[in-house]
Amino acid sequence: MNFTINPNQMTLKELRTIYRQTQHLSLNQEAWQKIKAARKIVDTIIEEGRTVYGINTGFGLLAQTSIADDQLSLLQRNLVLSHSVGVGKALEDDVVRLIYVLKISSLAQGYSGLRASIMEAFLDFVNAGIIAVIPEKGSVGASGDLAPLAHMTAALMGEGNCRINGQTMTAKQALAKAGLTPIELSSKEGLAFLNGTQVSTALALKGFFQTEDIFAAAVVAGSMSIDALMGSVAPFDKRIHIARGQPGQITVAAQYLKLLKGSAINKAHQDCDKVQDPYSIRCQPQVMGACLDIMENVAKTLLIEANAVTDNPLIFTDNGDVISGGNFHAEPVAFAADTLALAICEIASISERRLSIMVDPKMSDLPAFLVENSGVNSGFMIAQVSAAALVSENKTMAHPSSVDSIPTSANQEDHVSMATYGARRLMEMCFNSASVIAAELLAAAQGIDFRAPHKTSPSLAIHHSKIRQHVKHYDKDRFFAPDLHIATQMVLSGDFSDEVMEILPSGKI
Repeated sequence: MNFTINPNQMTLKELRTIYRQTQHLSLNQEAWQKIKAARKIVDTIIEEGRTVYGINTGFGLLAQTSIADDQLSLLQRNLVLSHSVGVGKALEDDVVRLIYVLKISSLAQGYSGLRASIMEAFLDFVNAGIIAVIPEKGSVGASGDLAPLAHMTAALMGEGNCRINGQTMTAKQALAKAGLTPIELSSKEGLAFLNGTQVSTALALKGFFQTEDIFAAAVVAGSMSIDALMGSVAPFDKRIHIARGQPGQITVAAQYLKLLKGSAINKAHQDCDKVQDPYSIRCQPQVMGACLDIMENVAKTLLIEANAVTDNPLIFTDNGDVISGGNFHAEPVAFAADTLALAICEIASISERRLSIMVDPKMSDLPAFLVENSGVNSGFMIAQVSAAALVSENKTMAHPSSVDSIPTSANQEDHVSMATYGARRLMEMCFNSASVIAAELLAAAQGIDFRAPHKTSPSLAIHHSKIRQHVKHYDKDRFFAPDLHIATQMVLSGDFSDEVMEILPSGKI
């Protein structure tokens, strides 16, 4: 598929598409003019012999050191190689694709001063399907994501390793296979590639998109659990939520009613003597609505950052000024990641509580542990234990990373954001939450089976059928792990997202 990058105008929906699948990238024509105009200023500075930070000086604490013209290319090369100190496993392809797009958009806005030929080479590299091997650890999210972006840039230079179609090889081999030659950086270009929040932002975006999918699946699972537990729909009456006024709560309550509309199970117990359902059933709009409000705020921050210029120094083509600042400091991303972690944690927490109710015959009026002949069969007993373990793990990881800081670069860079870790840990949290929600989906489907001959709503019947296409009814104990794995992958793949997407940020922004 083809995607034209319009710098500073990308939408969340477009970024979600790039995260999901490879695109052939191009730049709009206006961007090329801005790139050339900024480069002209860099060339003029060098021709006139002026000393300007980032163009012909050292970096960080070495900013006062002037560099001779014949050493400028070596300076940029050394910068990239010396900063390629990442450790740990490689970032996944979907994150790297997002990094590429965010970096191209930032560089193409005409504040960075790289040559048009280097941007062309970068686009050719990306469109050849080359994935730079970028170690996931080693960035504090302050002077940009220096180490990971250095590994990306080194790959363009023919250094380090890359993947093509999942096969790992040296960067030189990958470039040769694609019919490309290594780039040779000129003044300002290495610094422009290394400065920026693109890695932490890409990680946070992936975490955000996964959060949207687990949120959607949790709304579906929670709705199915209401029917499985023969819960009341009265707590979802819009008048209750309008009286409070919280926007996410109002929106989510309406979504639950939409999913439950036409349920024969619900009609079958309208005259029962049950007074109230537990909080995890009737307070879903309040909890999930608050999560949606957090997600809305995170979406706004990340979309701004995805379209931002986070290089340093910045070149202003209207008057030729080159100004050093701190746009590479990723504090907005760190705060966004930390607040998103709270939502991820709570989505799973309330899901596990519903699962716990369903396996308890005193609370659910369903067979113990959701299986016939319990005692011989343990059913969903340990699935709930596993969910509890994952929820507890998430609580530990939800501790904010942004409150930590450690000085770097001989105290020149003395306050950092820790955004890169803060964003990276979201994926593990999302996996944990997806696994919890997967267990609830299977349990709720099991509970709905037990409510026969009464049927669930038409909307939920589609989701129930989707589950049963892959996981059969649990009639007796069997090796359970594959069922949970399948359901977890369904959650992370967005199989339950379509009907709920209209209320999520990616469906609107």
